[in-house]
Amino acid sequence: MTEQVLALVDCNNFYASCERSFNPKLDRQPVVVLSNNDGCIIARSNEAKALGFAMGDPYHLNRDKIRQHNVKVFSSNYALYGDMSRRVMSTLAAFAQDVEIYSIDEAFLSLQGFEHRGLSRYAATIRSDVKRATGIPVSIGIGPTKTLAKIANRLAKKFPGTDGVFNLLEADADTMLAQVDVADVWGVGRQWAAWLKGQGINTALDLKRADPKTIRARMTVVGERIVSELNGEACLDLELVAPPQKGITVSRSFGRQLTDLEAIRQALLQFVGRAGEKLRRQNLQALRLTVFLMTSPFAKDRPFYSNSMTRNLLFPTDYTPYLIDAATAILEKIYRPGYVYQKCGVMLTDLVPAAGERHDLFDERDRQRQSRLMKALDAINSDHGARTIHYGDLGGANPQWAMRAGFRSPRYTTRWGEIPLVR
Repeated sequence: MTEQVLALVDCNNFYASCERSFNPKLDRQPVVVLSNNDGCIIARSNEAKALGFAMGDPYHLNRDKIRQHNVKVFSSNYALYGDMSRRVMSTLAAFAQDVEIYSIDEAFLSLQGFEHRGLSRYAATIRSDVKRATGIPVSIGIGPTKTLAKIANRLAKKFPGTDGVFNLLEADADTMLAQVDVADVWGVGRQWAAWLKGQGINTALDLKRADPKTIRARMTVVGERIVSELNGEACLDLELVAPPQKGITVSRSFGRQLTDLEAIRQALLQFVGRAGEKLRRQNLQALRLTVFLMTSPFAKDRPFYSNSMTRNLLFPTDYTPYLIDAATAILEKIYRPGYVYQKCGVMLTDLVPAAGERHDLFDERDRQRQSRLMKALDAINSDHGARTIHYGDLGGANPQWAMRAGFRSPRYTTRWGEIPLVR
């Protein structure tokens, strides 16, 4: 028995699958999801992929093709996708003691100790239960290391006969690795893939058999670890506790380009408010704040302008009004009249645990009162919807800076007023 058994669970075409979960009429129809401001295609159903739609295709250049093939188009609905991800991960947690949430639509599970159930059969049960509980189809790859589990997951999607589950422990691993392009191995980027192929290393099997020292000389210790993982030697442990973030960034392109300082300031207030929520959710505080502002780099008929400025805060804080004061002061310094602005944002860095806050003789804040106020604000927004209480003027129902989302579906699971009705 192998020392470690890992499964990578990956949601299939996650954003498109979330849309289908609440609209069965979309089954077997081509579906695409667009990026912020309905710019580019960032998610596709298998049917849309078969029609030739690629990741990053601009929406405005593909409208005729979309209409021709009756493709269903959706704006990004991050509230829905985030909540559906949480539901998928909660379902997976019932099947394994150790779970690493790797991304919004991927998780590694330790299946060590479940061998007696039959790993492939157990994975099929997981797949079925996630589908039943959330409506999201998943593929599951099983292997002795993270890298091999990733490859097994790719094979589960590649071969229809697997029914969404591929167990590399029960297969001729070398035969399967020979069918995987080296560029598709987890951790091998485009430049490294080009170099490897230049050395005659074209497949995952070739990389497995490569000399680790030669690989390390070019690809550093990361490349050496990939070779070891392909040989079944685990170098990457499960991260059961997510490492603390080093920074938090909230930025958006405006729904329409702006020239007015006040409109930009209102957008920035919302971004700072969101950043403050993220800080408090992770029990962190920031010591440094950066604001950036820019025009479109692609507008050839207008001058380009981009600027940013950083301020060191006097003390670690997650108190939104203080963050707003600092951000507003920076914005007023970097704003220049006469430009047409496309985007702004805020970055919080030098993050420290809130519990580790140091007392300062010259700090006159009533920290307990501020903490209670922020907890109350966060609780109300959590119960009644984002920005129920907020700082600044939202600018009406459709503020100038709001992102375009002309095809957004309802936020079925996070907004009382948008809960689907059963007739």
